[in-house]
This record gives sequence, structure tokens and C-alpha cells, in this order.
Amino acid sequence: MLQLIQFAWSPFCLVQQRLLDFSGAPHQIINIPPGDRSLVWKETRQRYYQVPVLKDGKNVLFETGENSQVIAKYLESKLQLGLFPREWEGIQDLIWENIENEIEGITFKLNDARYKEFVPKGEQLNYLRYKERKFGKGCLRQWAEQQRALQRRLAEKLLPYEQMLGNRPYLLDRRPRFVDFDLWGMLANFLFSGAYKLPPSRPKLKAWYGQMSRVQFDKSLK
Repeated sequence: MLQLIQFAWSPFCLVQQRLLDFSGAPHQIINIPPGDRSLVWKETRQRYYQVPVLKDGKNVLFETGENSQVIAKYLESKLQLGLFPREWEGIQDLIWENIENEIEGITFKLNDARYKEFVPKGEQLNYLRYKERKFGKGCLRQWAEQQRALQRRLAEKLLPYEQMLGNRPYLLDRRPRFVDFDLWGMLANFLFSGAYKLPPSRPKLKAWYGQMSRVQFDKSLK
């Protein structure tokens, strides 16, 4: 059985979790606390300490670079989900780099600003310490103070995706491709705390998000 080792609110984990749910393949989600990477360290034979990690029997998959998409491409190879069709090669790369930089760079700050609402109390100190070591002292407080400005920036950055949905149900064509799941994961992270809603100025994106949250793999689609 496929096993996904993850943090429940990580945007990159949410992408892979949604892909697994979409596929209909039997799988198990293993949530670990951010402060304890021992399971990841063990399963990757001390080669990796980040998430997500995918286990498929003896195969242990993890990302090898910022834009590698190792896990998604493995799932595509194994399950034939239609995520990376040849006609969208190169274009998807450009889009997912924008999603994982411009969009995720805002959404994770907004979600982390509400960390007390979803990080268990006993883990909050370690979470705060980890974030401040990575992004600077007081970062979570600063992001909380900047929530309105960050939400305005997010709405601006989402405009091209709203436009892409002007005459088709998904970002590129008539069925979801990898970039749809990638953007969904960033927005699922943004919405994780329950404190936010998608920008009202992006109605097509809101409808698309609902559809992406429900859609299941259809082998008949090409």
C-alpha cells in the first residue's frame, strides 16, 4: 500500500495527498509532528529530513530539488493519472514554479500566522522556534500583523489563474493536470486554519477549487 508521510497542513504534502485521493488507489496517510523528523530520517536511510515522503513497498520517494516533482511523477508512472502529458511539457514547469514561489510564498505566511489554531499546544514552542530560526525572530507575529496586506497580494497573484479558467474547467484543458493539484495544495494550505476564504474577486477560482476538492480520476478521459 502507498504510504504518505507528511505534516497535515504542509502545502506540498497537501498536493500529494490530494493526488492520492484523486487516484482512488489504496493508501495510508501518516501525519508526523513538525518537531519530530525521526520517522522520515529512518525511512530515507538518513538521506532526507523533509516532507512529504512516499513509501511504496521497498521504494521510498522524496524530492531531489526545489522543482523536481519526484513523487508526483512516480504516481503518474505507477497510476497513469494523466498529470504530465507531452503537449504541456515546459509550460507546466513554468506554471508550477510560479505556483510554488509566488503563490506559496504568500499562502504559507498567512497559514503560519494562525499556527496556534492548528498546531497542538505542546508543539507550538518547537514550531515557533523552527520558524524563527528559518525566517527571523518575530516572523509569525509580523505575518499576523500583515494578514490583510498579504491577502490583497494573494488576490493579485491569483489573477492569471482566474483568467486561465475563463473558458475551460481546469487550468490547461478539460481535465486536471499536475498544475491544478499544485495550485490546489497551496490554496488548501491557505484555507487550512479556517480563518480565511478565497478572494471574492476570484469567483472562477473558487468554483474550480470546489471542483478540484471533489474530482476523481476518470480513465476514459484522454
